[in-house]
Order: sequence, then structure tokens, then C-alpha cells
Amino acid sequence: MKKIYALFILVGLTIQLQAQQQYRVVTVGFYNLENLFDTINDPLKNDDDFTPSGALNYNKEVFEDKISKLSDVLSIISLDQTPEGLSIIGVAEIENRSVLETLAAAPKLKDRNYQIVHYDSPDKRGIDVALLYNPKYFKVKHSEPLEVNLRREGERDFFTRDVLYVEGLFMGDPTFVFVNHWPSRRGGEEASAPARFAAARVVKNKVDSLTEINPDYKIFIMGDFNDEPVSPSIANVLGAKGKLKDLKQGDIYNPWVDFYKKGIGSSAYNDSWGLFDQVMMSTGNLKEYTDNYYFHKAVIFKRDFMIQKTGRYKNYPKRTFDSNRYMGGYSDHFPTYLIFVKPVN
Repeated sequence: MKKIYALFILVGLTIQLQAQQQYRVVTVGFYNLENLFDTINDPLKNDDDFTPSGALNYNKEVFEDKISKLSDVLSIISLDQTPEGLSIIGVAEIENRSVLETLAAAPKLKDRNYQIVHYDSPDKRGIDVALLYNPKYFKVKHSEPLEVNLRREGERDFFTRDVLYVEGLFMGDPTFVFVNHWPSRRGGEEASAPARFAAARVVKNKVDSLTEINPDYKIFIMGDFNDEPVSPSIANVLGAKGKLKDLKQGDIYNPWVDFYKKGIGSSAYNDSWGLFDQVMMSTGNLKEYTDNYYFHKAVIFKRDFMIQKTGRYKNYPKRTFDSNRYMGGYSDHFPTYLIFVKPVN
């Protein structure tokens, strides 16, 4: 009887210790900021509409309101998991570094001391990708733009948006980040697919060179891919897999496949939800391959105030403009992010 009683005590103590296990949490995300332009007419960019005299009447008041709205969202993403919010944020559809400096200095974000990695790209619309990061968690060692050439055989070079490549230390581990905004589906999904294949190959080649050195490197591939998690550019060319059981060491894991198959998306078009906004990772971020922080959960961030309540975009993400009419919204995309945890004794 004493042995049985002692066993009960031991089991109870184990459960209590497990219940008291604490975790340190960090989050990594992506947000398409939907045409975050300044109000200055840049003769080298196609930004005429985004000026006070342009078709959108994009003046100082509109710009400041958009900065305020975006900072509202960015300041609360993942706060229910960690008090300091996102540690790394990939962004798309920004005109230049200046608009990000203004955003990072917004009252609700300035205390995080977000730093910026940005390069001007050859995009004809004048929009780029960039990275915001909290230097308490991520230390940048190197960065560069990776060119995406859409030249067809017999034609001259034609470049689309670069892929931003950043190397650094995240929570002390060597980490490699790719921020993407792949070519759109203009002209039709099938006709435009080769352009996204070209972007996917640029990322794939660089990832392969990294995993050949160390298959347990931590790699993040994030962006607006203008393709779904199951599209050939992602599933075949990039080789990202949606099932943990199918992964081999050094593979890319895409946690958004199940979301997509359930009809859950980050943006909407013609009353259909799509999931172009994704953050993928290498197996080095999974518990089986690391003794540091590891992947816990994927989240599409949306709150009621970010959703359009009326009109033709009802129930869509609340956008900035409807044609030429200012909607006072946030973005036509919802942000996505990943939660990572590390057990703390």
C-alpha cells in the first residue's frame, strides 16, 4: 500500500512539473503593406497616382493616416504570445526606405527600435520588399538583393522585383531570411506562371547552397508569392512540403497547406480566399532538428477592425483604396506569422 501511495505522489509531482513548464516565445511574420508610397513624385518610378496631384489624391493626410493604421496592426501582432511582438517582419509593396523609417518611428512602434534592410529593386511599379527586425533578437551579418531575370530566349534581360536575402543570428543561431514578392498573375495564372517559376528557382538555388553546407541551418522563406501553397512554383520548383511526415532533413516545410485546403486565406478576390502570404521554414526550425527555439504554430492575423463591413469588398481585408476612393483601411492582405518556442527551466 505504501508503494502504491509513493507511486501516486511521484506521478502527481511529474504532472505538476509539466504544468509549470515555461517557454520563451518569439514570432516571425510577413505583411503586404498595400502600396505604402510617400507623397513625393519620383521621376524614376511609376508613382504619379501616389502624389497629391495624382488620381488618388495621395496627400500628406492620407499618408499619415496609412502609417498610423499600419502601425496599429503591427504593434499588436502576436502580443497575446509575446509582449514585444514580432521579432522579424518581412514586408512588401513599399516604395522606398524612407516610408519604412517613418513607419518604424510611429509612436506605437518606436520603442521596439526596429531596424531596416532594404534595396531599391527594378520593379516598374516602383515597389520593393524589405525586412524590419528587432536587434534584441536578430543580428544582421550580411544582406543582398537576388536578381530575378524574366528574360525569355532570344530577348533582352527583363528584371522583376528582387528577392531580399539576409543572413544573421536569430536567438543566437545562424539564420537566413528570404523576403519575396513574386510576379503577379496578370494575364492569367497559367500564362504568368513561368515568371513565378523563375523567382522560385532563384530562392531554391540559394537554399540548396546553404543546406549543402549545413542541412540544419534555420531558413525562413516569406512573402507574397502570388501563388497558393499547393501551386507548382512552391510545391514543385521550391519543393516546399505541407506534411511533417514527408520531410527529410534540409527540406522546406510549408505550414500553410492545411489552411489553404480548408479554404482559409489572407486575401480575397472574386469572393474567393487565397493564401499568397506565407512564411515557410527549413527543417532546422523544427523540434526534431534543433536544441534551441523551434516551430510551434502558424497564424493568420486578423481583427474585426481590419475587415471591411460594407460594399463590394464586404468581409474582405479592409483596403486603403477602392479604385480612386480612399477607404481609410489597412491593407488588402492580412499578415501571417509563425510562433516559435524555447523551453525555459
